[in-house]
Amino acid sequence: MTQRIDRRTFVREAAALTALTTSVIGTRASGAAVGSNDRIRLGVIGVGNRGDQLLEAFLPHKDADIVALCDVYEPYLNAARQKVGGQPRMYQDYRKLLEQKDIDAVIIATPDHWHALQFVEACQAGKDVYAEKPVSLTINEGRHMANVAKETSRVTQVGLHRRSSKVFQEAIERVRNGEIGRITSAHCYHLDNEYPMGIGNPPDGAPPAGLDWDLWLGPAPKVPYNSNRCLYKFRWFRDYSGGQVTNQGAHYLDAIQWALGQSAPQSVQAIGGKYAVEDNRDIPDTMEVVWQYAGPTLVTFTQHNANAASGRKPNWEFELRGTLGTLGFSGNGYTIIPGRTRIRPVPATSPLDRAGTRGDASDVTTAGKPIEVAGTNSTTEHARNFLNCVKSRGETNCSIETGHRSTTATLLANVALDVGRTIRWDAAQERVVDDDDANRHLAKAYRAPWKQIGGHNT
Repeated sequence: MTQRIDRRTFVREAAALTALTTSVIGTRASGAAVGSNDRIRLGVIGVGNRGDQLLEAFLPHKDADIVALCDVYEPYLNAARQKVGGQPRMYQDYRKLLEQKDIDAVIIATPDHWHALQFVEACQAGKDVYAEKPVSLTINEGRHMANVAKETSRVTQVGLHRRSSKVFQEAIERVRNGEIGRITSAHCYHLDNEYPMGIGNPPDGAPPAGLDWDLWLGPAPKVPYNSNRCLYKFRWFRDYSGGQVTNQGAHYLDAIQWALGQSAPQSVQAIGGKYAVEDNRDIPDTMEVVWQYAGPTLVTFTQHNANAASGRKPNWEFELRGTLGTLGFSGNGYTIIPGRTRIRPVPATSPLDRAGTRGDASDVTTAGKPIEVAGTNSTTEHARNFLNCVKSRGETNCSIETGHRSTTATLLANVALDVGRTIRWDAAQERVVDDDDANRHLAKAYRAPWKQIGGHNT
């Protein structure tokens, strides 16, 4: 039978368990190193959609104990406690969880607008941190997060879990070894036909029982409760998310930058808007983004939320196009399609000689057969990598610095969209070149009394 808790029981049990924390004998001091044979005590902040998936990724590891759970929505806490088993301490306010001295590391799977505050405070509390992508809502937040992690010597992992996939590591190695030649372009896609209803257009109303709406909003502007703004649908609103270009695009741009051996674009341009879907979202349903990388390499992101048709190979989420072939990623695997190359120049097109203007088969090399490699979901392996590094104090497969750089590329797309022009990026200074208006979009003001992370936007 599923065990449920009502509000009165929740408050009573949380208070008792918090008090118990201070009297636990033999607990490790906050921030103390974990031995290779020790069990790692974890607290999870945010146990909704992605948080629930991360519980499944961490639970199989026998050296990890989930000792605390936190969420502003009590039904999620009930479900998480049932999944974890035992008697994890239960919190609605993450700050109380961070006060628990026997927690070695925390997992942050809250909405994007919460990542920076919770990450920074976790590091300062002496906890190692696994944080979901995108790491931040603004670029300045992400830089501050990376700086604090370095200052506090915390082990960090960002949930770009393909970094821990053996299949993806192999694919990236093949690209960087030149198997598909010089990369001239990369393309990624988010395709889903949500026309015409989308997520709907419900009226504002009262929050459901068990939800602390004010705490859910946190540093975001105070607005009436609307069911579309909360829980998973927050991704359709810029107060809490960068939209699909940061949600899905963070995965894609991370892999593309990884393959290119680069950490930042040189320039970005974006165009799009809400063209077709009839709901109350405020992110685009149609969008095109173009990043220019050194190389030179052109990278594009295509978002169609009012049309899911595609002329590309089925199920490819993103692809790398090189002078010797194309590598496409889909789900947990990849495909390499070798390309033909010319051994003689393309002949001129002339009205005096129409025959053979494009050459014939003898003018090009013969392409090989496609190579298809399948893999498995790598989130569990990503969790394992984090746990190993908590013990060894080594660098994870996707530290906060790496995650910040990959998130930055996607956040720049929204900056370019907001200002309506191409922007040039100085990666060393993390500033838009000669554009004060664009630079004001690198930060976002917080609602009082939440303390600003990463500077102001003025």
